[in-house]
Amino acid sequence: MKNIGVFFGSGSPEHDISIITAQLIIAGLKGLNYKVTPVYITKQGQWMIGEGLGNLKVFSDPNKKVEDHKNFGAFYLDMEKSVGKMVFKKKGLTGKTITIDLAFPALHGSFGEDGTIQGLFEMYGVPYVGCGVVASAISMDKALTKQIYEQQNIPTTKFLYFYKKGWEVDKGSVINKINQELNWSLFIKPVHLGSSIAIAKVKDKDLKDLEHRLEVAFHFDNKVIVEEAVENLMDVTCCVIGNDKPKASLLQESLFTADVLDFENKYLKGGGVQTGEAKESLVIPARLDEQTTKEIQDMAIKVYKVLECSGIARVDFLYDKKIKKFYTNEVNPLPGTIYHHLWEASGIKLDQLLQKLIQYAEERFEEKKEINYTFSSSVLSNSQSGKLGSKKLS
Repeated sequence: MKNIGVFFGSGSPEHDISIITAQLIIAGLKGLNYKVTPVYITKQGQWMIGEGLGNLKVFSDPNKKVEDHKNFGAFYLDMEKSVGKMVFKKKGLTGKTITIDLAFPALHGSFGEDGTIQGLFEMYGVPYVGCGVVASAISMDKALTKQIYEQQNIPTTKFLYFYKKGWEVDKGSVINKINQELNWSLFIKPVHLGSSIAIAKVKDKDLKDLEHRLEVAFHFDNKVIVEEAVENLMDVTCCVIGNDKPKASLLQESLFTADVLDFENKYLKGGGVQTGEAKESLVIPARLDEQTTKEIQDMAIKVYKVLECSGIARVDFLYDKKIKKFYTNEVNPLPGTIYHHLWEASGIKLDQLLQKLIQYAEERFEEKKEINYTFSSSVLSNSQSGKLGSKKLS
């Protein structure tokens, strides 16, 4: 039986959300009788492996940090044997070996959802669930995503983006550019983060507040995006699964009274909108007419294809209820808790969703095996015969 490694944690501000997502996936896979190995990456980058990491209590115990559980550590990746699989060995003469045949990343944000760990899986030739390296990297850069939207005539709000070094050199010119080129109110967002961390709305041309919010955003990222806000807002979400023939979910409408669907509303209040627990804050399907619903679902699929997503992704939309127009917002290449609640409302239960995601990963892996990644040449032999130039290479 194949062993599925569920990777989670890592040094990201969304570390704790990753743990919640992983526990859901681990429990779901075990319920389907899959062999599962939890692979936890601490905030400091230490890799820990063990059956017990599939228990949320290990992470919520106030008296003992997970890093203090020595039996989960002391593993190393066997580079020699990790070909088409990942082989972890426990240190010591009699240390056991754990082989992972398929990877299921449950990582959010930096160092996991942004193409980094996907690249590692690619290098070892391990099939993995979700978007590939390129789609993950692009989707996790909000500014780059919106640049592609503009090139592909995908409706989105007007925006500017800035780098931390430019901000530190001349804050005044950044603030002036924003004030002159964008219509207020504005949203400030770290480009590479999710879960609404460090996101803020700035109103009434309050330049002092704008400067403060930019400072906060740059504390979490080296690149920040500033967008025109959509008033009379309905926050709409559509999930997409599949590879070559993606399928859109029902639309979800998220209800909130603050200026932004913040971290508390997403994950804490009433159990959280993003987890599907805060039923009073969710409307599924969204209160939109049939034509608008279909247009948004079709646009979600278009975005999914344009960014070359695979497996699963979530596309967020901003709908102006007054002028009845939608704008494509962010793409999440690995949605928290894999948005199982929206898929269940769409007729796909968690066990079916997990099986489909594994199937999509295996299909994509088999397709890649048909591509020839090597090329034979006489470059090296010619280098010794002097045919590459007047001097022999040494």
